[in-house]
Amino acid sequence: MKPPTSSRTALGLVQYACSTDLDLNLPRAMEGIAEAADRGAQVICLPELFQSHYFCQEANANLFDLAEPVPGPATDGLGTIARNLKVVIVGSVFERQTAGVYYNTAVVLGTNGELLGRYRKMHIPDEPLYYEKFYFTPGDLGVQVIQTEFGRIAPLVCWDQWFPEAARLATLGGAEILIYPTAIGWHPGEKKRHGRRQEDAWQVTQRAHAITNGVFVAAINRTGLERPLDASRSCPADYEGIEFWGGSFVAGPDGRVIGRAGRETEVLVVHCNRNDIEYTRREWPFLRDRRIDAYGGLSKRTAE
Repeated sequence: MKPPTSSRTALGLVQYACSTDLDLNLPRAMEGIAEAADRGAQVICLPELFQSHYFCQEANANLFDLAEPVPGPATDGLGTIARNLKVVIVGSVFERQTAGVYYNTAVVLGTNGELLGRYRKMHIPDEPLYYEKFYFTPGDLGVQVIQTEFGRIAPLVCWDQWFPEAARLATLGGAEILIYPTAIGWHPGEKKRHGRRQEDAWQVTQRAHAITNGVFVAAINRTGLERPLDASRSCPADYEGIEFWGGSFVAGPDGRVIGRAGRETEVLVVHCNRNDIEYTRREWPFLRDRRIDAYGGLSKRTAE
């Protein structure tokens, strides 16, 4: 692995609407990757489970057929385009380890097409229309920090982004950029009442990770309205689906949003100067002032 020759990293965030027609999603991703690379992006990131619709809206055992091994077809395809364009690609795939054991896995492909590393999503939600515990085993690899030609990145996945512990562990491992492939949206019936608050909470949480750790944070969402293939399995008759709100963004180490996408399909390219990490941590030395001798209670789920 070549060490970075520059302190600057150009992040490309590819946001698009995923289809139940599986033959459409990979070409959409490839088109977005090519556009991002043409605009100068060096590390290009795709949404969570970019190859399919968000199938976790229903508990349907037939959908395990969507899973594939790692390495496998998805990493081969992403590796080829990474090699051809000389970029790093971060993608989220439905990984089959063995019969009955599946993960929601972020993969990182290097500029020579090689698999630089993988991260298996550790925090798995289970709530109405996000039935991820039905499909995914909690990740067993821990937080991964991956050296690339364009800086040290830590891929995490969606629900992980609500947990400060994951962001802190990535930072302590040397990550300069936290990357969260994401699938987050509104239940249309709740949007009018709760939509702004929900989206604000999502953005504020990621910006807080950036501030308290002094790192760059990138969140890459999908967009569009999606329904489960068989809504009768888990949804009321009038269920409209999930409206993924887009809004992919990058926050700098001082928490400022330095680039944000809109609601529709969009390729966002954001230029990050990793030297800003040094300057910000000098002003806000949170890592210096941590009381590592006093945090033993963090290993408990609740107060006793």
